[in-house]
Amino acid sequence: MRKIVLLLLGTCAIITSYAQDNKTLQDSIPEVVVTGTGTQHYLKDAPVRTEVINRKMIEAYAGSSLEDILAGLAASFDFNPNDMGSGMQMGGLGNGYILILVDGKKLNGDVGGQVNLSRINPANIERIELVKGAASSLYGSDAIAGVIHIITKKHKEKLLIENTTRVGSYGEVRQSNTFQVSTRKLTSTTNFHFRHSDGWQNTTHENPNRYEKPITNSINKTANRYNTWSINEELRYAVSPRLNLYAEGTWYQKRIYRPMGIPDFRTYDLSYRDINAAIGGELKLNKTDRITTDLIYDNHTYYYDFTFQTDVDEFNEEGKRTTYTYYAGDRNLQSDQNKLLLHTKGVFQLPAFHRLSAGIELQHDWLKAPYRLSKEKVSDYTSALYAQDEWLINDALNITGGIRFTAHKDFGVRITPKLSMLYKMGDFGLRAGYSEGFKTPTLKELHYRYISPMGSMVSLNIGDLHLKPQSSRYFSLGGEYNGKQFSCSITTYLNLLDHMITLVTVPILEAPKEYLIAYQPGRVRQYKNMNDARTMGIDIEWKWRVLPHFSIGGSYSYLDTRANVYDEKKEMMRRITIDGMARHRATFNGLWFKEWKNYKLDISLNGRIQSKRYYQDDGNGKPYMLWRINTKHRMPPLGQWLWEINAGVDNLLDYYETTPHGLHYGTTTPGRTVYASVLFRLGKSKQKSKKQTITHQTEE
Repeated sequence: MRKIVLLLLGTCAIITSYAQDNKTLQDSIPEVVVTGTGTQHYLKDAPVRTEVINRKMIEAYAGSSLEDILAGLAASFDFNPNDMGSGMQMGGLGNGYILILVDGKKLNGDVGGQVNLSRINPANIERIELVKGAASSLYGSDAIAGVIHIITKKHKEKLLIENTTRVGSYGEVRQSNTFQVSTRKLTSTTNFHFRHSDGWQNTTHENPNRYEKPITNSINKTANRYNTWSINEELRYAVSPRLNLYAEGTWYQKRIYRPMGIPDFRTYDLSYRDINAAIGGELKLNKTDRITTDLIYDNHTYYYDFTFQTDVDEFNEEGKRTTYTYYAGDRNLQSDQNKLLLHTKGVFQLPAFHRLSAGIELQHDWLKAPYRLSKEKVSDYTSALYAQDEWLINDALNITGGIRFTAHKDFGVRITPKLSMLYKMGDFGLRAGYSEGFKTPTLKELHYRYISPMGSMVSLNIGDLHLKPQSSRYFSLGGEYNGKQFSCSITTYLNLLDHMITLVTVPILEAPKEYLIAYQPGRVRQYKNMNDARTMGIDIEWKWRVLPHFSIGGSYSYLDTRANVYDEKKEMMRRITIDGMARHRATFNGLWFKEWKNYKLDISLNGRIQSKRYYQDDGNGKPYMLWRINTKHRMPPLGQWLWEINAGVDNLLDYYETTPHGLHYGTTTPGRTVYASVLFRLGKSKQKSKKQTITHQTEE
């Protein structure tokens, strides 16, 4: 580990020296970020360290999904996808500790404790901002591990028609369409997104520990066939130069088609649906001060869609069993989650170079799961008040402090502070930060009950009404260099968690009696508070514009985790590694481009290297290395239509794992795949009057 870090530091120093001496390279446009403080800053001046995956990187990588993009371009992320979701992990912590924002608004929905990232259309992403570590003072309880902020494209055309069609190996199809029409005050933008995959099977072997006899003819797939559909409509209305209003809605559905046969004779597919609606606006008080308000409603439902006749035992609150018969085509609701969020925020420029951000959040959650709760419906209510002050002491020193008051109906009031500092010395900068996080148990962790088939054995997972809230303390220290052609940052961090919640194996008799009778589980797991947990690591990022038409970059993440779990058999605390941790992860990207009169060619090479992933049960995930090459061709216009072609090969070395189903994978890739996409775009710009142009330039 020391050798790797010293080698990377030495490489950064050598390249920095070279980049400082090379004056012939072209300057790049400074990037603006908003996530760390909730206000705009140039990336190099942001008080909170922010990693940016910009539009150029996204287009050069040409990922098929948001998971694909994050894993390929940011070393601190990892994924373990399955039917229930993405299995995302950031800095050693899973989905429940990571906040997903889309244009500043929380992405809701829960699939087995996970946010469904397939709801995000990659073709509609402008850039992604990543803030690591606890950010609860500004964003609330979901941000203990960090924040992923997806900023979507904002089209300025009066009329826009855009179509992107992508096809690839294993029946991959991705269809994306955008239609926008705009008048002087009103803008309507409609987005449609469809995805399909036939799935794939890397092995026919099942986990030998789950069956009495070895199974070598399994029909289970490594990744199942699926379809997703989504449509989004956004209306924006400029009431006046100072007041803007919006209304938007999204409908999303996903169906996973599961094979029926040896060893699991499944009689139903899985379906998820999400309906999201939001209204709000922004009032500009003057050139620097503004107030924004958002009211967001989200409904997420999870269904069984039966494909064969099936008898199902269902229980009421008293444990009385009733048997129902479902036929092919019937749909059975498994969970219905609803969230209502009101968020009002103000940003004000104060004397002596202070900028104040303050806001209030009111959130109400309720969950209905007919066969998975101890009662018909459960709910909770949270309110929060926060404030943040950015103090620019001088051109070299910026100190930002924040505090959040969170009140929960069952867990009382908690205060979480945050403090960050940036000290600049020319192109060099030093950053330090401390923040605290606070996360209450979710409704599912408190009340949910569900079964997980494990071959010939059934695992029963249950909630715990005696759970305590989780809290964290996050420390970070880092240095960076931001030159015109080269940038490099090194950040060390320590995240201390108290009362971390996880599933722990408990005595079978602790399960509800009716479930023991119905399913006769071989293992019972219950959500429990660990005594404590700790994650620590080093993140390194670098970018180098070697020549005007050639650039390279990459990232490296070292991670170490530790947690304490109570061992029922030995009646003592046992120290473990948090499931899914990989000590070493690295990414590399290189881009070369050349432009002729009516044609432009981009060629990119991207790689990801990862060490072994550790798990307590069912084996570790193997280390792996994946490389991909993508070519982007901007073609001569066809009349008023602009068009581009992308074509590439993923997993150049044809690596894939044949680990039996039910055991853990390092990666679920099917091996070498090919893909191609074509984009057609017709856009007519708005006509600006001379007065509008002068006003726009003055504001800038």
